[in-house]
Amino acid sequence: MKKIGSIITLPKHFDPRGNLTVAEEQTNIPFDLSRAYWVYDVPGGESRGGHAHKECVEFIVAVSGAFHVTLDDGHERQTYLLNHPWEGLLVPTGIWRTLDDFSSGAVCLVLASLPYDEADYIYEYDDFRRYVKADD
Repeated sequence: MKKIGSIITLPKHFDPRGNLTVAEEQTNIPFDLSRAYWVYDVPGGESRGGHAHKECVEFIVAVSGAFHVTLDDGHERQTYLLNHPWEGLLVPTGIWRTLDDFSSGAVCLVLASLPYDEADYIYEYDDFRRYVKADD
């Protein structure tokens, strides 16, 4: 089975006053950063995502708490547990993503390669399968 996404471990700087992790574009994040957003206060049983991007690459981090990210390339699905603020999931273009099972207090940070553009999103799963030419 091929890997759809990849976990990247970010540098963790230990300090008795509190640890520090850094994400730098083109150093440990393999793209230029154009946008950052975060999702929080997700009610129990709810999910986020449910879309794919045509051009935007994203890096997803659980900066607090935990949640699952399921990636789907139209042929295979893989689910990742994100629960360490020094690790993130690199999501390439053309991959459907769904985030669910958020723990209480979870905060999901997303670093994106492009500014928001509604035309870059694929919101319907059937449209996504046509876009990636997935066979039934």
